[in-house]
Amino acid sequence: MVQAYILIQTEVGKARDVASAIQDLAGVVRVDAVTGPYDVVVLTEARSVDELGKLIVSKVQMVPGITRTLTCSVVHL
Repeated sequence: MVQAYILIQTEVGKARDVASAIQDLAGVVRVDAVTGPYDVVVLTEARSVDELGKLIVSKVQMVPGITRTLTCSVVHL
């Protein structure tokens, strides 16, 4: 399994809506609204890097209210 955190910036006042919409997507493990430079942090899980990429590009980034995402792959040291 491949895991990644997606750090999301939203339009002002849209963090709750974005978090709610993302929570129901397949492959999403956890969604948290946070403070700081990002508004929502999402832990995702997929069988491959390609599957993870498809989740991010075709599902997560299509959620209305998102202005920018940054994906951080989980590594096991």
